[in-house]
Amino acid sequence: QVQLVESGGGLVEPGGSLRLSCAGSGFSFSWYAMSWYRQVPGKERELVASISSTGGSTNYADSVKRRFTISRDNAKNMVYLQMNSLDAEETAVYYCYARRGGSNYWGQGTQVTVSS
Repeated sequence: QVQLVESGGGLVEPGGSLRLSCAGSGFSFSWYAMSWYRQVPGKERELVASISSTGGSTNYADSVKRRFTISRDNAKNMVYLQMNSLDAEETAVYYCYARRGGSNYWGQGTQVTVSS
């Protein structure tokens, strides 16, 4: 059974930091590119960051460059998103996503709330 389980979300003050984690199981994790998306109710899901299967290549949405860092540990089947200098507008559900060709999987999401 394929699973992507996110954790690490919560309440943080503006300017604060959070580290999200995503644990993959039931598929060949190291073969898959991994991404983090986020979604606000009533809006489309937005790509935040991606990392290649080996971790050698990363991409970020312009809005998070130099503040967010995506990383992975294929030995542990984990992908991470370090988020710094968070803004209230980044309150959203954050989703982990795995993709390899036509095969893709979503996690259930973790809520991140940025508020004072």
